[in-house]
Amino acid sequence: MFDLTIAQARDALRARKLSAAELTEAYIGAVEALNPSLNAYITVTQDLARKQAAAADKALAAGQGGALTGIPLAIKDLFCTEGVRTTAASRILEPFIPPYESTVSGNLLRDGAIFLGKANMDEFAMGSSNITSAYGAVESPWKRADGGNAILVPGGSSGGSAAAVSARMALGATGTDTGGSIRQPASFCGIAGIKPTYGRCSRWGVVAFASSLDQAGPLARTVEDCAILLGSMAGFDPKDSTSADLAVPDFAAACQRGVKGLRIGVPREYTMDGMPREISTLWQQGLGWLRDAGAEIVDVSLPHTKYGLATYYIVAPAEASSNLARYDGVRFGARQDGEDLRDLYERTRAAGFGPEVRRRIMIGTYVLSAGYYDAYYLRAQKVRALILRDFTEVFGKVDALLTPTAPSAAFAQGENMDDPIKMYLNDVFTVPASMAGVPAMSIPAGLDAQGLPLGLQVIGKPFDEETVFAVSAAIERAAGFSALPTIRAGA
Repeated sequence: MFDLTIAQARDALRARKLSAAELTEAYIGAVEALNPSLNAYITVTQDLARKQAAAADKALAAGQGGALTGIPLAIKDLFCTEGVRTTAASRILEPFIPPYESTVSGNLLRDGAIFLGKANMDEFAMGSSNITSAYGAVESPWKRADGGNAILVPGGSSGGSAAAVSARMALGATGTDTGGSIRQPASFCGIAGIKPTYGRCSRWGVVAFASSLDQAGPLARTVEDCAILLGSMAGFDPKDSTSADLAVPDFAAACQRGVKGLRIGVPREYTMDGMPREISTLWQQGLGWLRDAGAEIVDVSLPHTKYGLATYYIVAPAEASSNLARYDGVRFGARQDGEDLRDLYERTRAAGFGPEVRRRIMIGTYVLSAGYYDAYYLRAQKVRALILRDFTEVFGKVDALLTPTAPSAAFAQGENMDDPIKMYLNDVFTVPASMAGVPAMSIPAGLDAQGLPLGLQVIGKPFDEETVFAVSAAIERAAGFSALPTIRAGA
């Protein structure tokens, strides 16, 4: 049962070869067995899942049901879920139970999905390792081949979602991507994940980090499964002013298109000094697979890529500083009593926010302050416009780009963590697409010398996720990635 993809499980459910109750019970058992060690879920909703499964079986028996009827999913704990605690992995939201459903999770429920629980994450989505969660770090289900006991990170911020899917604790999951938070954990955990175009999925009901960058997307075991999930998640939402009023294409059908005749760009700026040879070798192999499938490979330039990371770490903290100002202990969330209002604010925020969140709030407040706004924030926005212009010009010549997803395989807890700058460098390949708002997907394509997954990234034109899926599916077929994590249900 745990070998089934979403597409296969959906077909089995519709053919009545499998019941939603059986499938859900198997995944509830997997969560109960593995979550104590992996910590992929903050809140587990077994009773809700069983109730939803019963409703799914009733709908299927009547010949009804949606695109995801009976499919058990994990929901990143950044999506507000009506009646189910939503913490954003922060102590300041520990008691928060939303009275409403986010648009994305509501769309999934509309199509019959089953919610197993709320997936762990970096606090307020700030991190690349899933160690900043106030509810404990998530552990990757993968282990190094050297036989050591190093505990690896699953990537972040959607590390709980990625670990749950990789370890067979969910068939798929929602994530959010601000600077790489879907793609990097997908790469680290050997699964697929896509950040759609900014505006493709509604942000309404998603706890905000950086409003001009945040975008919801799916993580799953295959490219087709991601396409199925995104087909349900996406769509125009009048409650979100940044939501695009565009029809949702048949993303799953696009996976069968092939790449013959497509022009695939190779941005020379993504060849970084010190890049591990196995990543550059895999990149060349990926280009070879696309060339063999009929695509034309074209060298291109994105000259402002080198400024992407620095620009991101000005814009994103600035927006975080503004968005997180609402957490003051007065209106909702946790509160620490104080001698007066200012003391209440200070005590509440000091107790409620972890070190990384406080660091980014302070950076953001600094770059927005009088005397520094023009020097930092305004200049960063101008550079961001140049980054977008680079992509616009390149996409006049090519249909998609292929790059590595991350500069390394998963690292161990305690590695790369003594210096925040080292951690920020994990986003070097993913941030530019986020700054430009274009779609990008990570596909598992190979293993490093320690047997850990490595991903390739496909970047596409705005609102052309169909081509991204077509190219990604071609790489997936050529790579034939079949490696499994050490820790998984059914092992």
